[in-house]
Amino acid sequence: MIKRKMLACILTGGLLLTGCSKDDGPATEVLSIQTIGLERLTGGTSYQGWLVVNGEAKPTERFTDPTNTVNLSVLASDLEDATEFLLSIEPVNDTDPEPSGAIILKGKFNGTSAPLDFESVVADLSATSGQFVLHTPTDEASDNDEFGVWFRNGGSASLTLPALGKGWKYEGWVDFDGKKVSTGTFTKVNAIDDANFFKGSGGTIPPYPGEDFLIIPSQIPLTGVTFPADVRGKEVFITIEPFEDRDPAPFFIKPLSANAGVTTGLNNPVDMTSDNAMPSGRATRPNF
Repeated sequence: MIKRKMLACILTGGLLLTGCSKDDGPATEVLSIQTIGLERLTGGTSYQGWLVVNGEAKPTERFTDPTNTVNLSVLASDLEDATEFLLSIEPVNDTDPEPSGAIILKGKFNGTSAPLDFESVVADLSATSGQFVLHTPTDEASDNDEFGVWFRNGGSASLTLPALGKGWKYEGWVDFDGKKVSTGTFTKVNAIDDANFFKGSGGTIPPYPGEDFLIIPSQIPLTGVTFPADVRGKEVFITIEPFEDRDPAPFFIKPLSANAGVTTGLNNPVDMTSDNAMPSGRATRPNF
């Protein structure tokens, strides 16, 4: 790149003293990013690329729409010396100069390109499965199971999900006619999740992810859903979330989903459909 810049200066003749002076700053080059399976971010989060140079992650520009080729202007010296490329999800209003924990794609440069994969930094989703039941264990009532959803089958955990990389968690959701309400984030399929905001009283929270949609606490500003909220006929799904993103909407990676149907009770599990698609991509640099 330095040779190309010098040649350009020579060819421009009289511009040598102005257009190619030290005031122009360091030479830059274009890093091109092409991805498959990433979606536009609309909740205030952003994608950010990082070049790994001598073990240090150096930031590129941020962007929100990866659906076409993204061209990033970077220092030519960094691009030439980079050994890896990372793509992260950066939180809303983020000011941290370091990458977030939610790296979504990663790859090593081999010549001019770096194939980017999801599996090595988030998870391999090729063998997921799951079930859930409509049940309300957190109150004493025995005739209102339509108001709760739990990822279990009788007395057993029902989800087969891989461990996630740093910066990521699973999150359960119910789509109440367009209003998507979380059942809580989790990392273990056989433990209580991080929420249970809407539970009843007099019962027990079982050691599985899930939620009873019985009561809205006054401190939760949820509108558009009438409680107790009937889960029957609603879509129930699980996402993989960059859990520090501060975006309350579901992330677009949805490995498991199903319609709840109308049958309730612990012994009537609903099988979930797996979506094994994983994002991928390629970072391309010039031939130095």
